[in-house]
Amino acid sequence: MKKLSARRRHPLAAVVVLLFALAATGGLYTAFAPAGKAQADVASQSLAIDEGKKLYSVGCASCHGTGGQGTSDGPSLVGVGSAAVDFQVGTGRMPAQQPGPQMPKKKVIYSQKQIDQLAAYVASLGAGPITPTEEQYSTSDASVASGGELFRTNCAQCHNFTGKGGALTHGKTAPSLEGVDPKHIYEAMQTGPQNMPSFPDTTMPEQQKKDIIAYVKAVNGDDTESPGGLELGGLGPVSEGLFAWIFGLGVLIAAAVWVAAHTAKAKKS
Repeated sequence: MKKLSARRRHPLAAVVVLLFALAATGGLYTAFAPAGKAQADVASQSLAIDEGKKLYSVGCASCHGTGGQGTSDGPSLVGVGSAAVDFQVGTGRMPAQQPGPQMPKKKVIYSQKQIDQLAAYVASLGAGPITPTEEQYSTSDASVASGGELFRTNCAQCHNFTGKGGALTHGKTAPSLEGVDPKHIYEAMQTGPQNMPSFPDTTMPEQQKKDIIAYVKAVNGDDTESPGGLELGGLGPVSEGLFAWIFGLGVLIAAAVWVAAHTAKAKKS
């Protein structure tokens, strides 16, 4: 009995063996790091919100209210989400220089880090569309043909068939999509800025948004060819008709003058 008792393991021996095994396989990190990482993420997000609130107080509160509730000069931002902020501020439309029927795209005055902080603060006011990741607007697996069909059905009425833009009512316009960042196109479909309707994932799934972005890039890329010849701005029958009237009528007048001049010379001779 004494011999067997001497060989019996200490009660903590199993715990020591387990700790060594976890350390050897990286299990200690797996066991303890996630909680620390989660706390770090929460702290980082809280800091971004605080910094965003400071930026908001200086650049946005005068129009949108101190708590984003909106005023007579600007709509409420409660529930617009981080995607709307990233689009409006990331394209220079906000902060607005002055009230008007439509906020035009202009030079961006905030860095991307500051935009992210503003977006974090506005997102904290109420749930809304989230800024998309690069994977969401990547066109690596997109279909240009499908995107063209979707674009002509949902977008061409305002943006023209090739995304060149067009005039709307009351002094507003549908902007050109040439050279627009794919992320901003995706966010515009998410949030529906100004006169544009929104296309959430329940209405237009993520893959369809990718297809539309791929089509816009294809028809406005540097290597895009125009099989029809002179594009005339790609604005359709208005510019084509104007060109026909001015150029065609000019040719007819020039021809008439030439005929009249040569007829007069023939009669004199």
